[in-house]
Amino acid sequence: MKDLLEADLRAAGLQLVEPRDVGEHTLRIPIDNWLDMNALMTLGSNQLSARLIDVDGNILAWKGAERPENCADKIVTEANCFAVLYPWDLLRMNEEVLALMDETSLLGEVSPLASLSGCIRLGNGSRILPGTVIEGPVVIGPNSQIGPNAYIRGATSIGANCYVGNGAEVKNSIIYNNTYISRQCYVGDSIIGTHVTLGAGTCTENHRHDGRHHVSMIQGKPVNTGRLKLGAILGDGVRTGVNTSLEAGVKIGIARTTQAGSYVGKDLL
Repeated sequence: MKDLLEADLRAAGLQLVEPRDVGEHTLRIPIDNWLDMNALMTLGSNQLSARLIDVDGNILAWKGAERPENCADKIVTEANCFAVLYPWDLLRMNEEVLALMDETSLLGEVSPLASLSGCIRLGNGSRILPGTVIEGPVVIGPNSQIGPNAYIRGATSIGANCYVGNGAEVKNSIIYNNTYISRQCYVGDSIIGTHVTLGAGTCTENHRHDGRHHVSMIQGKPVNTGRLKLGAILGDGVRTGVNTSLEAGVKIGIARTTQAGSYVGKDLL
């Protein structure tokens, strides 16, 4: 995200400076914010010290003061800006980043019996096996194997050294490095950490039957995720037994496991 933000700032004609060179006209941008460049330019053109916030009151950037609360003016933007505060914000950021892709790059091996459409980035040493269908935008890191007969769609990012097995489906998700998704799994609108193993037939639910936004408990308080679809959020090293079912929005902590045939209806942290 840092590299992408820096590239956008340079493309907009802004100069990046070291902390020691900060002045009254310097824009201060937290690294964990997704910003619309037009909104940032509005902040830059303001003559007073000012802070840029979204409609929920989250601080996106500021200028003219050491801390945002010390700024004289406040600019509220309805542009496509948001702070990355919770895990599901990473899904939104991933959707935004992949939507910017405008060309396909296939550095790995693709079977002639696979079907690829949309923008797809495939890393060195990765293999797309026969019968696999990929609908971009999709990014797959180096030395990963997809298929045979897998289905990858939506804004999906799959890291390096990953495996997505026979008949597995991954939709609109983030899969971190060194993760193994066994055959016949379904991973939808989910975030899967590193060194995770999903046993065969593991499935994530990703929507509420009442059609409302998902609500997640954070430090004992309910937080509206703003998402109509949200699957599972799995920490590093999680292992699920075969045919595990994960209720929509469930969070599982680092290195937790489930038994075969489990139904996980609440957070395991």
